[in-house]
Amino acid sequence: MKVALVLDDSLDRPDGVQQYVLNVGRYLASVGHDVHYVCSSATRTDLGQHLHSLVSNFHVTFNGNGLSIPRVASRRVLREFVERERFDVFHVQTPHSPLFSARLVRQARRVQGRAVTIVGTFHILPNGRVAALGTRLLGLALRRNLRAFDRFCAVSTPAAAFARRVFRIDATVIGIPISVDALAAAGASGRATRVGAKRLHLAFLGRLVPRKGVLEFVEAVAALDPEVRERVRVTVGGRGPLAADIERAIEAHGIQGTVDLPGFVPEEDKAAFYGAADIAVFPATGGESFGIVLTEAMASGSGVVVGGDNPGYRSVLGDSPDVLVDATDTAAFAALLERLVRDPSLRAAVRADQEARVRRFDVSVVGPQIEAFYAGS
Repeated sequence: MKVALVLDDSLDRPDGVQQYVLNVGRYLASVGHDVHYVCSSATRTDLGQHLHSLVSNFHVTFNGNGLSIPRVASRRVLREFVERERFDVFHVQTPHSPLFSARLVRQARRVQGRAVTIVGTFHILPNGRVAALGTRLLGLALRRNLRAFDRFCAVSTPAAAFARRVFRIDATVIGIPISVDALAAAGASGRATRVGAKRLHLAFLGRLVPRKGVLEFVEAVAALDPEVRERVRVTVGGRGPLAADIERAIEAHGIQGTVDLPGFVPEEDKAAFYGAADIAVFPATGGESFGIVLTEAMASGSGVVVGGDNPGYRSVLGDSPDVLVDATDTAAFAALLERLVRDPSLRAAVRADQEARVRRFDVSVVGPQIEAFYAGS
């Protein structure tokens, strides 16, 4: 099949939707499909002539994320693109922009009719009233366009519930694929640093924005029993608007010797970063529809992966109180960390469960599900 993976945002960013598109594309290409990436402005060069940037974009913040939003796409440019490429499948990341992807869908139907399959993947789970209202308004704007799609999937049960509630669409649940073995190999150098280490390593990696719970993580570290805190070292990786607030919080609590702030971690170093963590902590407070960081950390070999108690993260980690926490409850957060630090048998049991759990998201499992989804089977 000739497949177009369509994204309103730029593919230059390392966020979850982009990771989904790239991972799906790599799998489809590996089994012989002709994969193209259709997005707003992108500068990366590794995808060659299979990357199509058809419209410029501008930057906004929505649902706690920085996004590149496409400007109004030219109908002529989109029509000529569809006529020239003649894709078998358009796979659109939804909810999508009325100004770009929706226009592309309309042109695909006008030019190719029912000879082309158009599918969508729901990714979003709104965080807060403003985001929820925005998606409802978007749903109204897209109502007619959504009828042009053949079928929909969603990256998790919560995302599927959102699609049903807001867009009145039934979506098949298909998770985000990762390559477990590749991440395990890439994380080996990080795992090696834990051998014989005197302190357990607690680590966070992500955007330093409020909903990722990083300030709450620092507060929980500060609230640890002093004897426990002496047994750990903490790394907070990433960049974002809260960087200065995090530094001030660390200084105010006098835990400079415990917490390290390395800043931005390149994509190619993420697996080693995760692998170096005895306890990888992702305390997002909401707005998560899945949790690809959780699966990547588990696959890379983090000893234990802890997540914020939100619907998307529960869809990955299950309902275990040993790995889910309300990050806004500092005492409970600190207590969970203390329990894991003090109990190596608990860490081993959690690790065994997560090693098995992450295999459900391996590309060898999810990839064929996506192919079957394209075929309508």
